[in-house]
Amino acid sequence: MVLLIVVGCALFLGIGYLTYGRFLSDKVFELDDKNPVPSQEMNDGVDYVPAKKGMLLGQHFSAIAAAGPITGPIQAAILFGWVPALVWVLIGSVFVGGVHDMGTLVASIRHKAKSISEVVRDYVSPRAWGLFMAFIWITIVYVIVAFTDTTATSFQGIVTLENGEEVAGAAIASSSIMYLILPIIMGLLIRYAKLKEGIAIIIFIPLVAIAIWAGKYIPVELPVADPVMAQKIWGVLILAYCLIAAMVPMWLLLQPRGALGGYFLYIALVVAAIGVVFGGYQVEFPAFKLPDNPSPTNSLFPILFITIACGACSGFHALVSSGTTSKQLYKETDAKPVGYGAMLLEGMVAVVSIVCVMILSSDDEMVTKAPNFIYASGIGSFMELIGIPASFGISFGLMAFTTFVYDTLDVCTRLGRYIIEEITGWKDTKGKILGTVLTVGVPIFFIFQTKADESGQVQYAWQTFWNTFGASNQLLAALALIGVTIWLYSTRKNSKVWLVTLLPAIFMFIMSNWALCLGVYQGWVLKEGNQAIPVVSLVLIILSILVAAETIISVVKKNKAAAVSK
Repeated sequence: MVLLIVVGCALFLGIGYLTYGRFLSDKVFELDDKNPVPSQEMNDGVDYVPAKKGMLLGQHFSAIAAAGPITGPIQAAILFGWVPALVWVLIGSVFVGGVHDMGTLVASIRHKAKSISEVVRDYVSPRAWGLFMAFIWITIVYVIVAFTDTTATSFQGIVTLENGEEVAGAAIASSSIMYLILPIIMGLLIRYAKLKEGIAIIIFIPLVAIAIWAGKYIPVELPVADPVMAQKIWGVLILAYCLIAAMVPMWLLLQPRGALGGYFLYIALVVAAIGVVFGGYQVEFPAFKLPDNPSPTNSLFPILFITIACGACSGFHALVSSGTTSKQLYKETDAKPVGYGAMLLEGMVAVVSIVCVMILSSDDEMVTKAPNFIYASGIGSFMELIGIPASFGISFGLMAFTTFVYDTLDVCTRLGRYIIEEITGWKDTKGKILGTVLTVGVPIFFIFQTKADESGQVQYAWQTFWNTFGASNQLLAALALIGVTIWLYSTRKNSKVWLVTLLPAIFMFIMSNWALCLGVYQGWVLKEGNQAIPVVSLVLIILSILVAAETIISVVKKNKAAAVSK
């Protein structure tokens, strides 16, 4: 049963790439390698650096995926059952998320690798640009908060397996530190020793496996007795890493780490495929279910569509596509495999995450664990089938999880730095430092916000802010799709081509604002959760409505002007 479901999902995504992907490439965006790309025209060796398709695909895939296609789908499957989660992943990735990612990438490379917000300024107005930039920066802060905190959970505690063997969070922390050192060495060898990328991958992928194995023998554990405080300190240390990583040249860390991470995650997909094919697993978890405490704030509509962001559609991807990836695209036709293909790969990661829930019974103790441990447990079970110890498999799964997150966190911080530089106009060293410090500094405040639930159990930052992060992230996707729609509308050859992005934009706009309104209701009417949530939710609602209104006014004015000129 599980095998048939996964094969069916893979076929759906593959056919989507070959058919709808080709339609987008040939008819909607009209990709042509004769068109110049910014990485070649503006190569500066720091931010604008051409990257071959294989390396860029791995880097882009790692950057967009993060914890999203693991955490969101697992949460949604546990909350609503695996069928609704699976349907949204498949439909969303092919017809919404893939269009969004490819559209923002192509729009950016056609405008000298400017961000999607700059495209909005060119085709709407400077005021819309300012509103959009503020919205993006707030969303980036939430992305950093959510993913930093989920990574910190991986470095804490101990997972005890059925055979009594233990996997310590301190071992994962150690492996992660070693993993971050390896790509720096790889980047230096590629740049100065002229090591070929393919040879580098062959050398360094086994070293990543060694790092996973060695972690348990040299664990890195903080000398802090309180696990809650220890997790917060890990969060600060991760943000300190982001501070440095966001300012170093791309060739030194981002590109080699992205390539390593990409191949590492491909291996995770292969491992999952082996488990599905040879494991003989059956579906145990309910296909459909109601939340344990049904209420308007956890209803299927709109909560499903903001709980699963990465894996179906994610506004953060627009920032990566138009922020770092567009500055590295080697040629225009690479936008299809990198922009559209990576989104479908992420959809497959989400499918694997949902499978990790499907094979559990509804009363299994694992269902109560954090999503990263549910995912790692599933990967560990799959690896046992080929004779690899479950402890290594779970460590591998947790490393895959943190690999996603590291790539996203430093890309996110770099993008936040770009936004501050654009807003202030300070593009020198002062602006670089200020932008980076602000972008990692604000999340520290939120990471130190913890609250106990009704049972007295501590609610960490990622748990408290996940829905708000999801809603703001999906609303960013809607606004990015609106930006791409206006660009297509203004430059169209086919009078209807812009509908391909407008229809998903409308759907995401409605679902996201609906969810944010529920956040305001929950905070100010029901008096539940962190009181920062309704405030930020209201700010995001107002910003999104102003951007949409500014866009509509701009289109009406341009149409009137065009009519008068005729």
